[in-house]
Amino acid sequence: MIHACSVLVIAGSVRPKRICLDVAAWVAAAARDVLSNQVEVIDLKDWALPMDGEPGLPHRGDYRLEATRAWSRKVGAAQGMVFVTPQYNWGYPAPLKNALDHLYTEWAGKPAVIVAYGGHGGDRCARQLREVLTGLHMRPMRTTLRLPLRRDLIEADLASIDAAVEFAPQERRLRRALGQLGRCLPGPG
Repeated sequence: MIHACSVLVIAGSVRPKRICLDVAAWVAAAARDVLSNQVEVIDLKDWALPMDGEPGLPHRGDYRLEATRAWSRKVGAAQGMVFVTPQYNWGYPAPLKNALDHLYTEWAGKPAVIVAYGGHGGDRCARQLREVLTGLHMRPMRTTLRLPLRRDLIEADLASIDAAVEFAPQERRLRRALGQLGRCLPGPG
């Protein structure tokens, strides 16, 4: 265990049938083991962040909507992030981009791990997300997880999978990425 910290595992899909929460839970379990027990899974479906709902620019931090202020407090209090996202049409989902674009300074300087999955492992979506995180002045870790999803699972349109079983070959890489994240987190108080 590295040290206690606050890490958000953000599930980037809000579709009614989605495996993103299963993947996020698997990531969070590994994070609790590698980092600390202060790891929280964030389901963007639980956050009412309307598209372009704020009248002002995010970098000013003058939020008018309580939903944005609550999101600002949640992200601002965290010390690190893990973004779990499916690849949709070679990109990441709009709700994740919207959640990122709602804020600006709250993301700055925070280390982040990208966990992407899809038919080809989510490589294109991971690259796009890395570029946006860099634009937000975050520190994406060198190790990115690109989890290939089997064709039969995609075709089955499942609402749930056993991510620990499905992605077991990637667990070592996940732990490496989380270790990199842990080394970038502030030390204990």
